[in-house]
Amino acid sequence: MSARVGFIGLGNMGRPMASNLCRKGFAVIVHDVNQEPVDHLRQLGAGCAAGCREIAENSDIVMTMLPDSAAVESVALAPDGVLAHLNPRGLFMDMSTIDPLLTDRLAAAAAVKDIDFVDAPVGRLASHAARGESLFMVGASDAAFARVKPLLDAMGTTIHHCGAAGTGIRTKLVNNYLAIVSCAFNAEAIALSQRFGLSLEKTLDVIHGTTATNGQLKIAWASKVFKGDTDPGFTIDLAHKDLTLIVNAANAAKVPMPIGAAARESFSAARVSGEGTRDFSAMADVLCDAARIPRPRL
Repeated sequence: MSARVGFIGLGNMGRPMASNLCRKGFAVIVHDVNQEPVDHLRQLGAGCAAGCREIAENSDIVMTMLPDSAAVESVALAPDGVLAHLNPRGLFMDMSTIDPLLTDRLAAAAAVKDIDFVDAPVGRLASHAARGESLFMVGASDAAFARVKPLLDAMGTTIHHCGAAGTGIRTKLVNNYLAIVSCAFNAEAIALSQRFGLSLEKTLDVIHGTTATNGQLKIAWASKVFKGDTDPGFTIDLAHKDLTLIVNAANAAKVPMPIGAAARESFSAARVSGEGTRDFSAMADVLCDAARIPRPRL
């Protein structure tokens, strides 16, 4: 008998991920505070629950994909939440990007109830999730990882088992630190090149032939801001949220993060300017606009 899967959180990432589970034959029951994505999943064959308690009582594995730590804490630890009502020997997998200290608390609370816990934050974008091409960074015991691997395979193409519970979210924070901070320093470098009156094409040719290049500049920006496309894949608001998590987690671990703190303030300034809903590659436009420099375009 296949596992009954509960899925809580049908936002930009959760909706396509849950949709892929339905399309690939899993028995799924869903819940979200917004009705529209619930109706969409119902059309794909999913069951629908009124709340987290109903999800937990009718699932063997519960998955969450939620926007922040507060939402995850409420869904998981409230009296009507998942861990209070999921049966022993069930499994709870959180795929959100949250405070790793909360992840540790969830793992400990699950262990008390003999519930397996997995943290599996997601890499890549909503467009990848829609195609079933997500990347997962998984923290879990070997046995728990084996239980969720078929689900992860249904939603993604790249699954990294990073270690025990808690290692998935910490790997995600390290990865996102590099991706987000590189947007901040790329924006400054590109603005400087345009103020100098340099050819953007030639400048990029030089950069990509040296160790100065990076994936954001070479891959992401080439298909986003340099083409004038700043529709959100990963927003400036989310980048700011993740940098806040990263700096706070580093502070808790007694790791100085002065560059991260400075980069976070760059994203703070962009949000104050009303740019928070744009793609985070739009940091190039934000900085150029502030300095009255033509926006960089190929």
